[in-house]
Amino acid sequence: VTVFFLKDINPRKPNRWLALPRVHTHALNEMTPEARSALWSAAIEKARSLWGDQWGLAVNGDERRTQCHAHIHIGKLLDTAENPAFVEVDSPAGISIPTDGAGFWVHPVSNKLHVHSGEQVTEFVLMR
Repeated sequence: VTVFFLKDINPRKPNRWLALPRVHTHALNEMTPEARSALWSAAIEKARSLWGDQWGLAVNGDERRTQCHAHIHIGKLLDTAENPAFVEVDSPAGISIPTDGAGFWVHPVSNKLHVHSGEQVTEFVLMR
């Protein structure tokens, strides 16, 4: 198993899960592209099993990250979250890590993925 999932124990986030790579790494950009794609794919599969097509994944930026182990927040995307600032990709392998340390979030639209970035705290696009 290369990815494991934890229910978020924060009582203010009762609907959240976390996806973590089994191998310890501080940041997603420290992973190989193949390992990162496997993490994204597993997180998407888990999110889809929980929320159908209403899922969202979020990674907080470097300045707001509070954990030493890389992880992806999994939750239901808020209906008001979508905005026009995104990059559309075909698959998890196309998800790029921002080079400026910004946070980013991902969600499905039709058969594509929208990747939004530019903020430090991105998990607020997910239902608590």
